[in-house]
Amino acid sequence: MNPPLLLLGAGWLAMFLPSYVGLANTIWGSDAQGHGPIILAVGLWLLWGKGPALMALPRRPAVWAAAVCMALGLAAYVLGRSQTIWSLEIGAQIAVLMAALLAFFGPRALRVCAFPLFFLVFMIPWPGEWVDAVTQPLKSAVSAVAAQLLYAAGYPVGRSGVILTVGPYQLLVADACAGLNSLFTLEALGLLYMNLMRYQSLARNVTLALLIVPISFAANVVRVIVLVLVTYHFGDAAGQGFVHGFAGLVLFIVALLFILVVDRVVGLFIPERTRRVA
Repeated sequence: MNPPLLLLGAGWLAMFLPSYVGLANTIWGSDAQGHGPIILAVGLWLLWGKGPALMALPRRPAVWAAAVCMALGLAAYVLGRSQTIWSLEIGAQIAVLMAALLAFFGPRALRVCAFPLFFLVFMIPWPGEWVDAVTQPLKSAVSAVAAQLLYAAGYPVGRSGVILTVGPYQLLVADACAGLNSLFTLEALGLLYMNLMRYQSLARNVTLALLIVPISFAANVVRVIVLVLVTYHFGDAAGQGFVHGFAGLVLFIVALLFILVVDRVVGLFIPERTRRVA
């Protein structure tokens, strides 16, 4: 194990481990923010995978750029931690990581670690008023589409805002089922898929990234439909019990299947560029 990487990891954990513990005891326990630990784990795994590439770089530390990033990161961290502003406290980790990479390896390290650093953005808990402003229209749209599809299939479904009535049951479409955080999670999943596929075509990557938004919307509609059907056929206890938690896994499976299908269709119109062999 290389000492610079060990020092970098130890310093980062010493600074942010208390923040992760605080998140685990608060908002990470909610359905809406439950994706946070997954994003963190995947982000760390991606950074770990960049270790050999970082060690192969020539050492050209950018001290002044590192100092600026560290100052911004520390300011955000202190303000966020003292005022319990999670978006600043957790967002500071990206600036601190950038500062450490610049100090140890130089500017080229930022290019090497660009995707892992960007991926960590998806674990930042954004201010509640921002999330609510986007979540409410999303929930209304998902509820409307789900209700229309179920009604077209012959089910006695009614809708009032984000409340669906099916038979004798009423279901509230919660933030976790169709909110902004769910969209962020699925967008992160799609970007991770694209990163693992290592496509060289910029047009294909941009097209897939844009299509992940309607894919996440469709996956949320499927999740709501599954919960409504389970509640209608097996009762409220079944819909709010194990199946409700399992529907979150269904969301990811459906989204991944949609991404795979859309990727194949996009590939028909935007084929991957072949690499020239010297």
